[in-house]
Amino acid sequence: MGLAITRALLNEGANVAGLDAQKIDALDEDQERFMRFKGSVADWLFVSRAFKEAHAEFGRIDYLVNVAGVLWFDRDVSVETIDLEVWNEVLSINLTGCAHTIRAAAPLMKDEGGAMVHFSTIQALRGDDKPQDAYQASKAGLIALSKSVAVQYAANNIRSNCILPGPTVSPMQARWEENPDQLSALEAAIPLGRAGSVEDMANACMFLLSDQASFITGTELVVDGGLLALP
Repeated sequence: MGLAITRALLNEGANVAGLDAQKIDALDEDQERFMRFKGSVADWLFVSRAFKEAHAEFGRIDYLVNVAGVLWFDRDVSVETIDLEVWNEVLSINLTGCAHTIRAAAPLMKDEGGAMVHFSTIQALRGDDKPQDAYQASKAGLIALSKSVAVQYAANNIRSNCILPGPTVSPMQARWEENPDQLSALEAAIPLGRAGSVEDMANACMFLLSDQASFITGTELVVDGGLLALP
């Protein structure tokens, strides 16, 4: 999703700084409007340094997109049995990492205003008989954090919203490549008849970042093909 959003922003003429724990090698190496920072958003010193360097290079920070996250099906289980080190690591990336980027971005947006989009999940609004409790708790916390940020910084014309994706074909769901029947069964249960794409999520994000959404803050946009609308 982050890569799709980066490409969409670059196509619109924006300068983009990407923070990722892995090497970002899917973009043109000669792309002058893209800065790469390799490290974990759970590391405040790394995040702070990256934002300062991006601000110094580009002159301003207008947008923040929090899309980094982990979902570990084999280790993220019920709160009763989960290894607490796994619990803490998931929250440090999925929730504290977002707190770090907001903490770094907000002061740099105060003069000119800006927009933030944070990626949660529809799973933050419901339970699961195959729980990933750390993931769901971290993503629910992100919704609350986004609302608080929206109210805190409204006077600075800084907007903060969440996107709640439904099932989306992406590297995080690589299991579907190995088990296409599982994906087909899932898609049969989605009212629109298919899983989402990373481009679907990028389109929703671009809308919330844009001036077309200038009166939208502190809310959630569900992008799930109709799943949450089911009885």
